Amino acid sequence: MKRSWTIEELVDKFIFSSKELELLGNKTSHTRLGFAVLFKFFQLEGQFPSQKMDIPNTIITFIAKQLKVKSSCFQSYKLNSRSYRYHKKLIREYFGFRETTVQDSQKLSEWLHQNIACYDDKKVKIAIQKRLKNLKLEPPSTERMDRIISSAIKTYENNLFKDINNSLSSETRIHIDEFVKELSISEGDDSTGEKNITLNFLRSDPGRICLKTTLDELRKLKALKKLKIPSKIFYTIPSSTLKKYKQRISSELLSEIRRHPSATKYSLLVIFFWLRQREITDNIVELLIAIIHKIDSKAVRKVERSSIKQVKKIYDKYGILKNLAELSLNNPEGLIKDVIYPNFNEEMLNNLVNEIGMNNNSFQKEVYSFMKNSYSMHYRRMLPELLELLEFKSNNSMHKPVLDAIKVIKNEIKQSVKELIINEKLPIEGVIKPKLKNVLIKKDCLGNEIIEKANYEICVLQALRDKLRCKEIWVVKADKYRNPEEDLPDNFEDKRAEYYEDLNQPTNADVFINQVKESMYSVLLKFNSTITMNPKVNISNYKGGRIKLSPSEPQKSPKNISALKSEIMQNWPIINLLDILKETDFLTNFTDYFESAAVRENLNRDIIRRRLLLILFALGTNTGLKRIAKASNDPESFDELRYIKRKFINKDNLRVAITTVVNAILEKRLDSIWGEGTSCASDSKKFGAWDQNLMTEWHIRYRGRGVMIYWHVEKNSTCIYSQLKSCSSSEVAAMIEGVLKHCTEMKVDKNYVDTHGQSEVAFAFSYLLNFSLMPRIKGINKQKLYLPSNAFKEKLTNIEPILTRQINWNLIREQYDQMIKYTTALKLGTAETEAILKRFTQSNIQHPTYRALKELGKAVKTIFLCEYLMSEDLRIEINEGLNVVENWNSANSFIFYGKSGEIQSNNLEEQELSVLCLHLLQNCLVYMNTLMIQEVLSRPEWQNRMTVEDYRALTPLIYQHVNPYGKFDLDMNERIPIKS
Repeated sequence: MKRSWTIEELVDKFIFSSKELELLGNKTSHTRLGFAVLFKFFQLEGQFPSQKMDIPNTIITFIAKQLKVKSSCFQSYKLNSRSYRYHKKLIREYFGFRETTVQDSQKLSEWLHQNIACYDDKKVKIAIQKRLKNLKLEPPSTERMDRIISSAIKTYENNLFKDINNSLSSETRIHIDEFVKELSISEGDDSTGEKNITLNFLRSDPGRICLKTTLDELRKLKALKKLKIPSKIFYTIPSSTLKKYKQRISSELLSEIRRHPSATKYSLLVIFFWLRQREITDNIVELLIAIIHKIDSKAVRKVERSSIKQVKKIYDKYGILKNLAELSLNNPEGLIKDVIYPNFNEEMLNNLVNEIGMNNNSFQKEVYSFMKNSYSMHYRRMLPELLELLEFKSNNSMHKPVLDAIKVIKNEIKQSVKELIINEKLPIEGVIKPKLKNVLIKKDCLGNEIIEKANYEICVLQALRDKLRCKEIWVVKADKYRNPEEDLPDNFEDKRAEYYEDLNQPTNADVFINQVKESMYSVLLKFNSTITMNPKVNISNYKGGRIKLSPSEPQKSPKNISALKSEIMQNWPIINLLDILKETDFLTNFTDYFESAAVRENLNRDIIRRRLLLILFALGTNTGLKRIAKASNDPESFDELRYIKRKFINKDNLRVAITTVVNAILEKRLDSIWGEGTSCASDSKKFGAWDQNLMTEWHIRYRGRGVMIYWHVEKNSTCIYSQLKSCSSSEVAAMIEGVLKHCTEMKVDKNYVDTHGQSEVAFAFSYLLNFSLMPRIKGINKQKLYLPSNAFKEKLTNIEPILTRQINWNLIREQYDQMIKYTTALKLGTAETEAILKRFTQSNIQHPTYRALKELGKAVKTIFLCEYLMSEDLRIEINEGLNVVENWNSANSFIFYGKSGEIQSNNLEEQELSVLCLHLLQNCLVYMNTLMIQEVLSRPEWQNRMTVEDYRALTPLIYQHVNPYGKFDLDMNERIPIKS
């Protein structure tokens, strides 16, 4: 059962009817409350709780208030008592349930064997509970349930491996054996000096963006294509199941893989290779996009530097040209050396010619000359193999010229001709930009229009890059760059009404449009009527209409926050950060969710728990496993820690652990101190990182190479989601992903962002997803308000300077169904958020759904801007939210202190693990500080001391009393003295 419940949910699910109250009879005190809690728990879940911790305190308190008894008396109700067993019997009889027999368990096992379609035991457990609830059977004991699930998964796995193994040809098996043979342990070089194609080589991530990396990835893809893996069998298997099997292979050494039974070995490796082929295809596309951009930008920089060196800046050049013209007109018969040179020396005239010449086609010619040299002499080597291994397609006939041009290049690549004759077989329109035709196209001695082959190839690659980035052209057997139609739910037409209901949007487009229109009418009228009484906002006619927004007054300083921190320091002086991690685990048991990637694990769970805590601390502080192993007082060696890390630490396990801690914070938090949390703020922070990989980029604002971590932090400093992203990736996509995928029990209804986290498309999707996007917009003075109708403009005389055109409602009406379809895809996670949003960028401005989303976004943004400008409280609220994220960012450097705070790994998986461990460790600090602050504030001397300003400034993200350094002694018997 979930831990966090809203008042509306409690009223809906846990209110007793008069008939239900009759069941309570003459029961009193803890017996009455215990029976009532069991009754409602069973009514909702179809089973009884196995322990009291399964029942959230909010539910017990809510039911106790109805029955007019104290919630504390539930502690006296024993779950192993005779009364408990009798109460269970009464409840079962009331709902028509009965206990599960041995025969029922056998039938359930048979049903699972026939219907199970996944490897995930959690999903299997949910399916069992649903089945038992429909059959009105009380679930069996936990031990029997685990045996049923284990048996079903084992049967499913055996059948799956048998099917996969039978589908493989003998040739495929021979190639697989080559990858895992004994020689692959050393990964020697072949006679050409290149790495052998081994399993470890296929596991490796690509290096930095260069030709060598691209050729290596092409070699990997070529080797995997030789396997001829039958893909059809994998399309029926859930992606989560495939990823778990891939994780198992990724965590195993070659010697472990070779010890598997034949069917298991081949099946696991084939699943790994099939997924890896898609990943490598994506990597090659990423490299292609980056290299084309690199060639272009490098050539432009070279030409600019060359031009700057050649050109001496000429001031008042138009005055000089005027004087030259006057001298020429006044002396039409004179000689240049007599008329011009006495007034203008030769050097000045040369500089003038060079500077003016920079503005014509010669600049582009020089750029393409540099690009051609760089491409022809270096990068062109990758093109033949790239065109051979990648298959490009498009769903839009508009982009057929680019695909035809790729076929032309593929046919001409091995020909020795240097120039191509332009005819109907050589696509030009849609391939070469109009402004470049005069630069690149010329005529031969016969009068034929020709273009240099290298220049044509560059133009085709540039056009391909633009279309790949917005997924108008896609790649067969890719994942991120796959057919964009696969990103959308394939059963949308069948479940259309269900998806509309899930998004809480009307199925009729006109009803939806009228809702938006009414909001616009209302808010624009209100803004127009209040603007004259708003001293903080001024609208002027300057430069077509400008908004002037005055800053808010500074808020009052809190009086008791410093004293509160001192009190905490006195009560818990200098606690080790490692002890904070350990104590959080004792209270929440988050390490229980770290499951082994192996089939079974024989180590004692206490030993695993101890080593997990050390590893999480090592990664979360960036100190590394070696330092922890040597600095700890424990007998764990580096190899033992590395083994646990390989088997237990992965992204999925870490996210579940983070969710567990966040839910524990939300449950323990007292609303009387912290208030209700339904809003969060999101922002990114740059971390330095090694750059021999595809993720690390140069940041144009913060300078230096690194990656960005995008945080979603709720208003009381608890981070609900984090993402590792490149410096140039979309913050809008990251913002939407965090709101949708945080998996905690917090419901986000407001999200504060800065300028980079908002766009018109973001406003549209946030409205369709039922949360409010609230940005702090940097260029607020230049913002415009859109109209619901042109006639309505007459009623808005006070804000007329900043009004613009009417919203195109017809476009929204035509594309309403498609907008809902894309929004459903975002919510269901049928593809990565960024992969879906790639279609909705300026480079794909002709996409009709994109234009409709922009129109809707303009309408929603207009509503927000009116509310933002009218309400100073809203502006303060947004600033406060973003300040919480900044505070979170400042604590990052306190915890992630090892190796100067730089992520020292080129492996993408390792980078993500470091970030997630930092996320977990910092949330553990918030959890313990929450308990400490609540314990202090519960004391009589503090209850009436705190002011409104103190509560406003109160944060659990404090660390003056924490020691993150020193010798890492982990004493499992020592506890922090705190009331849990």
